[in-house]
Amino acid sequence: MFFTEKVITHKVEEIIDITEKINSIISKSKIDSGMCLIVVPHTSAGLTVNENFDPDVKSDILYGLKNLHFDDLGFSHSEGNSPAHIKSMLTGTTETLIIKDGKLMLGKWQGILLCEYDGPRTRTVNIKIIGG
Repeated sequence: MFFTEKVITHKVEEIIDITEKINSIISKSKIDSGMCLIVVPHTSAGLTVNENFDPDVKSDILYGLKNLHFDDLGFSHSEGNSPAHIKSMLTGTTETLIIKDGKLMLGKWQGILLCEYDGPRTRTVNIKIIGG
């Protein structure tokens, strides 16, 4: 089963929890056991599984990436968003997660996070649910 979700970002850089969106899709799919493949088909956004309990973690991740000082390097890319492309590479754009008993097998503090590095934009999240 294939699903597409849109996520609207509001800042140049932000991290948005999409865990509930994904859980809702899994519930609708009625798949009890299988895999969930999540893909963000963008070159200046990313996807990660990380702590989702303390909101400071999201801001700390962005702060840490900002302090790698990509903005100071004088890149050649004409759009001026090379730091966003590099950050997307660092976080990646896909996650594959196990579904058990109709739910994602995430750790107690984990969530699925869309990472915006060149917003605000409307981002696409593609979800493939595979039963079995």
